[in-house]
Amino acid sequence: MTPLRAIGWPYAAEIEDAAWAETVSAHPAARPARVIEQHRSGYVVAEGPGEGFAAESPPEWQRASSYRKGGIAPDERAAVGDWVLIEGKKIVAMLPRHSAIKRGAAGEHYKQQLIAANIDTVFVVCGLDADFNPRRIERYLVLMGGTGVEPVVVLTKADRAEADNAGAVDEARAELVALGQDVQVVAVNAKDRDSVAALEPWLQPGHSVVLVGSSGAGKSTLTNTLLGTEKMKVGEVRESDSRGRHTTTHRALIPLPSGACMIDTPGMRELKPTGEEDVAENFSDIEALANECRFRDCRHAKEPGCAVRAAIEAGTLDANRFANYLKLSGEVAGAANQLATRLAQKANDRVQGKALYKRVDEKYGKH
Repeated sequence: MTPLRAIGWPYAAEIEDAAWAETVSAHPAARPARVIEQHRSGYVVAEGPGEGFAAESPPEWQRASSYRKGGIAPDERAAVGDWVLIEGKKIVAMLPRHSAIKRGAAGEHYKQQLIAANIDTVFVVCGLDADFNPRRIERYLVLMGGTGVEPVVVLTKADRAEADNAGAVDEARAELVALGQDVQVVAVNAKDRDSVAALEPWLQPGHSVVLVGSSGAGKSTLTNTLLGTEKMKVGEVRESDSRGRHTTTHRALIPLPSGACMIDTPGMRELKPTGEEDVAENFSDIEALANECRFRDCRHAKEPGCAVRAAIEAGTLDANRFANYLKLSGEVAGAANQLATRLAQKANDRVQGKALYKRVDEKYGKH
């Protein structure tokens, strides 16, 4: 196995992506590396499974986003998982992303936060204790929809006595399958190497996986077991709600012995949509019911002939699932409006900026 392949390089032989091949050929003196850590002070990149090194980013990544100054937006700069080309210890280019996982950043103003790039699979990790929450899992699956990344729900703490006695594993799997989505559900004891072997189909050479889930769900424990060493710090969880402290403080890409690599992320307290999600894709059962309503503009409240309300009353549709559908639909619609406003403003600023600088150049000459 080549060193690059051990950190997720997707090609066993020649580069098959035309855009990648073009970018590489444009920088014949550069060599590929992967961003394994991102800090406020800069990037750490690696050319293989060994220790990474600090790399200097291009000037346009260090400037505020501005047409005149040549800066680019933060979400267009490299993030953990991105592949870059380096000369010495300087990043000279970034290879086009094959996929990206994002969420709406916390705060009143619309921003997108990139969680990880060039990912094949996302493990949505949830504990079979008080952490288990189908509604939160639905939210994760909505955020992952349309990214081209395969979601797999990983239920940890399957070794707990209360889980075994109550049949929680089978119940949880049945409830998640009932969400109406074709999503794999795997239950593991994150501390047991034989148990986590169930995840091997998604951990093949050249494959990249990101772990998402709340603090205390067992993401770092799972990573340590797959590594076979205590690399990631783990902590105890509160008995009241099975939540833990943020033992993982930043995203980091870690090569696994299998030849795959994994990105552990800090627990996410807030999961805001970006406005690019397709809620209908994740709630196909509710959408199908809505098409059977008597009125096309049915709000599923007190209208006669409402198939959705009838399903809830008959017990074939979970009322909480429907409430979550309405909540997520409203949030995605609101974020979509903010995104459209932002894109329109950026386009307008770009046009006005070009016109302004053209007039300045015509009057004073180009500098």
